[in-house]
Amino acid sequence: MSDVEHDPGVEAELNEVGRALYASFPQRSRNPVKALDARAMELASQDAELRAALFRFVDVTPACRSLDDLARHLSGYLNEVDAKPPPLEVAMRMAGTKPGRTALGAAAAGGVRHMAHRFIVGDSPRKALGILRELWEGGAASTVDLLGEATVTEAEADRYAARCAEALDTIAEAAPRWPERPQLEADSLGPLPRANLSVKVSALTPHIRPDAPALGRDDAARRMRPLLRKARDLGAHLHIDMESLDALETTMDLIFELLDEDEFREGPSAGLVLQAYLRESPNQLDSILAWARQSPRKPPLVVRLVKGAYWDHEIVEARQHGWETPVFEVKAECDRNYEQLTRRLLDARPAVRVAIASHNLRSISHAIAYNRHSGGEDRDLELQVLRGLGDELGYALAAQGQRVRVYCPVGDLVAGMAYLVRRLLENTSNESFLHEQAMGVPLEELLAAP
Repeated sequence: MSDVEHDPGVEAELNEVGRALYASFPQRSRNPVKALDARAMELASQDAELRAALFRFVDVTPACRSLDDLARHLSGYLNEVDAKPPPLEVAMRMAGTKPGRTALGAAAAGGVRHMAHRFIVGDSPRKALGILRELWEGGAASTVDLLGEATVTEAEADRYAARCAEALDTIAEAAPRWPERPQLEADSLGPLPRANLSVKVSALTPHIRPDAPALGRDDAARRMRPLLRKARDLGAHLHIDMESLDALETTMDLIFELLDEDEFREGPSAGLVLQAYLRESPNQLDSILAWARQSPRKPPLVVRLVKGAYWDHEIVEARQHGWETPVFEVKAECDRNYEQLTRRLLDARPAVRVAIASHNLRSISHAIAYNRHSGGEDRDLELQVLRGLGDELGYALAAQGQRVRVYCPVGDLVAGMAYLVRRLLENTSNESFLHEQAMGVPLEELLAAP
């Protein structure tokens, strides 16, 4: 059934699902803080110069050493914006005096911290436990991501591996005390771990290089193997994130080789990520399914389907080298590929477990509708959203009884800055679903086929 595109039966079910989810969205007016956040995002999304200035400011914030320094950087970036909204004119006037800069710096620091806390659930796994439990009680599971981009030294990679091990211990120790939530704890293939950690291969080794994949793979493997053992012994799930294209081959080889080892045949539950914005993603899915179908492992591989968060990186790198861009440059092409991959993944069960990660109401509704149309049960489809971006959709999915998981970054502001900028880029993109939703695009258009 995977070749059936825009089947009338699926489209009818999709519209019904989408309307029910939309009706379950929480009202923004009930939460004034989120309403203010939404207004700030709208302003940024409407002006490219303002958006660029704010992103540059967020990026430089950790390096500022005083409130005066922070205010000077902010006013410097905002000075490059031609048409300034009234609040920015006030900010520019404040930057003209030392007391004004101190006040402006304090306000800006508070704003960045507020924005960071919207996306980052705590600066350590232990401090995140309250939110993880709150999500669980509200009907949403979680996966914790320890912030930290690519490492450059062996010591950094060792520290990241140690943080991952500690996170597994912390979450696995707390999770048994959470109340029962049957829809989150099992599918038709068996139990699902409560503790769930996402890890990045580029943070487990400083040696990821496309020209020497074996070096990075072997170095990452010696830190990943103990994490797999710990996850197995604790009954936790370990999910390996996918990053930029230059690390993809190394990451996939690493996952397949480690999970093929005899000691991991019975566990742990493990997964990887498929990025639909890559033109090669259909071929990558071929490789994943070929491996999953012949693997003697007992727990099925979990495949998290995402659209991809490194679009700007891939475009810039390809243009710098004169390469053909590896990603779809037209959003509708990416969306169509996402739906095709969704159908292929759902058709491939039970060889894999499927997790559909998106903030796009059409994409999520399509997955639910196709799953039902092809005879699947709702409990055999996991839907994932990002903390801070997909809160409303996650709430609606939980309210509709769907199995939903929230991707929860944990870490300090400096380590999380690259992540934060990517999320802001996604939230303010003129083509994003979140932007369209905020601009009041009619529901019929939000659910229209790409």
